[in-house]
Amino acid sequence: MSKTKASNDLILPLVEQLKNARVLTIGDIMLDRYIKGTVDRISPEAPIPVLHIKNEKVMLGGSGNVAANVAALGASGAIVSVLGDDGAGVEITRLVRKLGTIDFLSATVPGRATTIKSRFVAGTQQMMRADIEDASPLDKNAENEIISRVKSVIKNFGAVVLSDYGKGVLSENVISQIVKMANKAKVTVIADPKGRDYSRYRGVDIITPNKKELSEATGMTVNSDDEVIKAARSLIKSAGVGAVLATRSEKGMTLVSAKGTPVHLKAESLDVYDVSGAGDTVVAVLALGIANGNSAEQAAKLANIAAGIVVGKSGTATATTSEMIHAIHKRELGVAEAKVMNAEEMGLRISSWRDAGLSVGFTNGCFDLLHPGHVSLLSEARAQCDRLVVGLNSDSSVKKLKGKDRPIQGETSRAQVLGAMSAVDAIVIFSEQTPLKLIKTFKPDVLIKGADYSKDAVVGADVVEGYGGKVYLAKIKKGHSTTGTVKKMNGK
Repeated sequence: MSKTKASNDLILPLVEQLKNARVLTIGDIMLDRYIKGTVDRISPEAPIPVLHIKNEKVMLGGSGNVAANVAALGASGAIVSVLGDDGAGVEITRLVRKLGTIDFLSATVPGRATTIKSRFVAGTQQMMRADIEDASPLDKNAENEIISRVKSVIKNFGAVVLSDYGKGVLSENVISQIVKMANKAKVTVIADPKGRDYSRYRGVDIITPNKKELSEATGMTVNSDDEVIKAARSLIKSAGVGAVLATRSEKGMTLVSAKGTPVHLKAESLDVYDVSGAGDTVVAVLALGIANGNSAEQAAKLANIAAGIVVGKSGTATATTSEMIHAIHKRELGVAEAKVMNAEEMGLRISSWRDAGLSVGFTNGCFDLLHPGHVSLLSEARAQCDRLVVGLNSDSSVKKLKGKDRPIQGETSRAQVLGAMSAVDAIVIFSEQTPLKLIKTFKPDVLIKGADYSKDAVVGADVVEGYGGKVYLAKIKKGHSTTGTVKKMNGK
């Protein structure tokens, strides 16, 4: 069984490309409510705690959370589902529209209750969940409406997700019709399954049961890698599906296909805070990867990274592109990990420095094949401020600036080398061609570039001077450049 992981250089571009995919999500949509507060007494009416409500939060659940994960990664898609003609249905419609990149192709069924899951939380402890739902099968008219809506749009998507929460939308007939339409349109179908009889998913390309669901569907134990593989192969044969991606909590994931070697993916080493909705994240990212033309193994690796992020958050959460990229970097950075941050973390760090009365400098570059010229620039830059932040161009932006054969070293390797330098206090990797967005966000006290630039050619100089900051042009140590080094290596 393969336990190897893709190198950062291979997986990072796949994360950046997720925004190009389009995914159609079909299934049970619901409204998730989180009512949070504190408990400091027992009710005099019954031996139960009294929750003093402090705040309430609503978000999309079920198939809505799958779509929210798609949108969080900058991708686009659509949801096909049903709503009741009630206030919860109105609220769900508002939340889907707020996503911005997701079309809502919902059918309204008069008299049917829209599903609401209300969770009552004291501190970090969930005390109770109260559900409003109608899980009865849809009538034929509603089923036909779902099928019709899918038929009209399915060819516009790279993958279809069947988000089954057992609330009546995905009947055996609806699933069968969708599979037929997807096969005709050559679109991959991925199902997040429910129940014990998986024969209803016959013809689906990939199903994503968790460990418990896999055991219940097969009646087999799934405690070891070999047992999971055996159960997955049994399910592939009995249910007539193409592959199984089994999610296994702290043991990661295992991908088993009808043909080929099983692949085990080790769980990302993040603290587990809340697993609510993690399955939605897995199926959303898996579908986005597949829709982009990635292999099932590549897409599963992306899904595994995203899952490691959302379990560290509260409630039905999503993962962003920057969070996924940052998580990938952290796996291999070693001692430099503490210095490399995403934009949000960097903003907080800069605020803490300023609270301590420290000045902040900023410089940027590709820093490919670090040479004495770079060392001199960074040392001089650090001398102009109390803390130096370096904006490091990502691999994709370096290619745009320097050509398809650059960078020589991947962004993680370049960040490691920079992080080992005492002159550098923090590093943020950015994918834009210029650091203007970072400069506007961080508002450095000093902006430093090499003296080979004139001040009016320095990106962000006008912004920094506009709020009273300083632009400093550092001396350049002659005779050193990455481009020159590359030419010498190539005998030019």
